[in-house]
Amino acid sequence: MVNARWFVSVSALATLGWGGAVAAQGYQKGDKVALAKGVATARVSLKGGLSVSATHGQPISGKFEIEDGRLQLSAYTAKAGKFFEVIVDYTTGKIVKAEPITEGEDLSAAKEQSAAMGQAKVPLGTATATALKQNPGFRAVSVIPSLKGGRPVADITLVKEQEFKTVSVPLQ
Repeated sequence: MVNARWFVSVSALATLGWGGAVAAQGYQKGDKVALAKGVATARVSLKGGLSVSATHGQPISGKFEIEDGRLQLSAYTAKAGKFFEVIVDYTTGKIVKAEPITEGEDLSAAKEQSAAMGQAKVPLGTATATALKQNPGFRAVSVIPSLKGGRPVADITLVKEQEFKTVSVPLQ
């Protein structure tokens, strides 16, 4: 389900890096370990999840997260002025559910991400592939677009074993 933690993680990730996002979401050390292990063993990559979610509009962000103690792959999409959270089964690549985003911090985050993607010339999947190519051995955990200095960029969190890092990729 859409929740306020998405917006908190977007804000914290943009300003504090992954460690801040983990703290902001209330993840315990075990959750971070579970996230790293889950992403490492997921059959569907973040880029694959973004591709699948495109059936519900343009992907405007995506992430793996621990939700209720379980790994989840989700993407926000935009279509005809409406926003959706699309949950993708990370083992099969099939959509589990798609829910409209209609209020609160989730809607604010989706609008900001959509504004950034409205100026982007590079899709999130391509930006994610670029980050992975520049960081061999890492897997993508999340991709969150924003406007920095009036230009669209994607902050991509990567993991390799237990090492997390965030890189920025221009979207122009």
